[in-house]
Amino acid sequence: MKKIVKRGQVSRREFMRLSALAGAGAFVAACGGAGPAAPAEEAPAAAAPAEAPAADAPAAAPSTYNEAPMLADLVSAGSLPPVDERLPSTPMVMPVAEMTGSYGGTFRRGFKGVSDRWGPTKMQDRGMAWYDQDLNMQPRIAESWEINEDASSWTFHMREGMKWSDGTPFTTESIQWWYDNELKNETLTPAPSSSWTTGADATLMELEVADDYTFTLKFSDPNPLFIYKVGRLTNALYEPGHYMAQFHMDLTDDQAALEAASKEAGFESWDQYYTDRNNWYLNPEKPSVGPWLAKNELSNELFLMERNPYFFAVDADGNQLPYVDNVEHRLFETPDVFNLWIINGEIDFQNRHVGLDSFTLFKENEEQGDYQVMIGSSAGHVAIQMNLTTKNEPLREFFNNRDVRVALSLAVDREAMNELIYDGLLTPRQYSPLSKSPQFYEKLSNAYIEYDVDQANSLLDGAGYERGADGIRVFPGTSDPVSFVIEGTDQPGTQGEQAVLQVIKYYEDVGVKASYKGFERSLYEEHWGANEIEAAWWGGDRTVLPIVAPWIFLGTMIDRPWADAWGKWRNSGDSDPNAEEPPADHWIRDIWAVWDQIEVEPDSDKRNELFTQILDIWAEELPMVGYLGESPALIIVKNGVHNYLPGFPIDDTTGDEHLLNTETYFWESA
Repeated sequence: MKKIVKRGQVSRREFMRLSALAGAGAFVAACGGAGPAAPAEEAPAAAAPAEAPAADAPAAAPSTYNEAPMLADLVSAGSLPPVDERLPSTPMVMPVAEMTGSYGGTFRRGFKGVSDRWGPTKMQDRGMAWYDQDLNMQPRIAESWEINEDASSWTFHMREGMKWSDGTPFTTESIQWWYDNELKNETLTPAPSSSWTTGADATLMELEVADDYTFTLKFSDPNPLFIYKVGRLTNALYEPGHYMAQFHMDLTDDQAALEAASKEAGFESWDQYYTDRNNWYLNPEKPSVGPWLAKNELSNELFLMERNPYFFAVDADGNQLPYVDNVEHRLFETPDVFNLWIINGEIDFQNRHVGLDSFTLFKENEEQGDYQVMIGSSAGHVAIQMNLTTKNEPLREFFNNRDVRVALSLAVDREAMNELIYDGLLTPRQYSPLSKSPQFYEKLSNAYIEYDVDQANSLLDGAGYERGADGIRVFPGTSDPVSFVIEGTDQPGTQGEQAVLQVIKYYEDVGVKASYKGFERSLYEEHWGANEIEAAWWGGDRTVLPIVAPWIFLGTMIDRPWADAWGKWRNSGDSDPNAEEPPADHWIRDIWAVWDQIEVEPDSDKRNELFTQILDIWAEELPMVGYLGESPALIIVKNGVHNYLPGFPIDDTTGDEHLLNTETYFWESA
């Protein structure tokens, strides 16, 4: 089969073809620039995803290299090799947004505990490739890649001489070890994820290793979006087998000792212990390839990260990255404490947990706190997930009635809630692609968003849920009130909690009783993990590039549990005890069937047409009910921090506020 070579880049044009984003101009518009998003380019007749011209080649690697003073001291002391021996022969040359930086200093951030691990991980979870500021997909760990005509075969070329943080060579041996000992180990991976499988039978990809720096992944079906699946990996595709073997029952030299160590650490089995030791933020001893290394466990009140002396990237002047020496995440329990840190100048760079409800507070204290409040746009939505697979059978029947979901959409006055709680800054809409997203679909965004109490009551009456003497509706044939618990992580006093309480009042106006319980995130995760959740207040994001991150639309992102058990079944089959196969005639199967076509379709126009079919189902069925979206997003940036440029959508898909290469951010005076 003819190969179409693409040397390690996905250009703006190619990104449009792979995710239907019409170039950087459309993306800038989506970030708040004037004018509508640019229309998608017409795809060439031949639709192989690799045929579009590549973006400009990356800058050539410098001939000499520099390093941070703290590392230079270690080299002088003889405890660390010189920088040119630590870098690969062709390091990644990372562009800077403003200027070449200087070394030193610490970034101070806040986090809410182990369950809030995504703050620290998003500082460095870019894998084989990652976006640049124009949303070109650029090589990172991979030096380049090639794909065949139908994108069923991906060949990656690694950076020769790259090393793990302990100095051990990072070669295809790390890929092979992961493939053989993790992915294909049924104890550790009973059901491989869709990142590594294709087709209705979830056929596992095959790995072929050509040499120390070249490997090929072969899929049974076309996989044109694969590169986006490996952009945020720190625990998959590659592993430091030389270190992790000691925790693997098939590879350890002393199985009895491993069993004892597992139990001593509080785990029931070796595989649970292995998983724990495999997380860099829980196990500082595990070698890494990220820009910063954990110096203690995330369970500490102050989680410390220090520069990786073997990090594989430099700037155009040959300065090994990152510029900043350390990153600290300080534990807080309440938003008030975190907000106090911000206005006191104790947070240096952060969007996560920076609440829109405190915008005035933050702006009024910019001078005192020596920071700027920068404004981006949020992909998130104010929305409720009514669990269509709840174990409460009468409630399950209630939620699965389309007229009920439509009624609970019509019952809420979005305009009033927006003004009352969000100062009118948001937009009434269903959960749907952002207005400047290439997949924006007005039919879904505006579906059933009018405030119509009479129609809501009529729909609930017609569904057979009559009102009792107290005005609350009852389940048919019983005197039991229609009542359910909404769970979330929004704490007292936050806009999120105020919004859900307001929604609950609107529900009661049409005879439906609900209550809200706010939990610490780990408890919330336990509940949806066991499908012990009736409804959730978690909102929804992944709306900038939904074809790249469709999981909420598919019901397979289980922390947005509108189809908890069904999503588990789609993800893991019967291997998850809480999974459940949906009915044969349920519309969620139609969503999945369309997505199965999208995943193997090389032509972007056809993918867009197919994705619209999913949005049509959403507009008809309202799988989860959205109320508001298009929110501003606040980013706290301390004065003196450089190379962060504002204005990009804040979305998990693009690493939240860390789209623009955190490694290049620096202090003007460290």
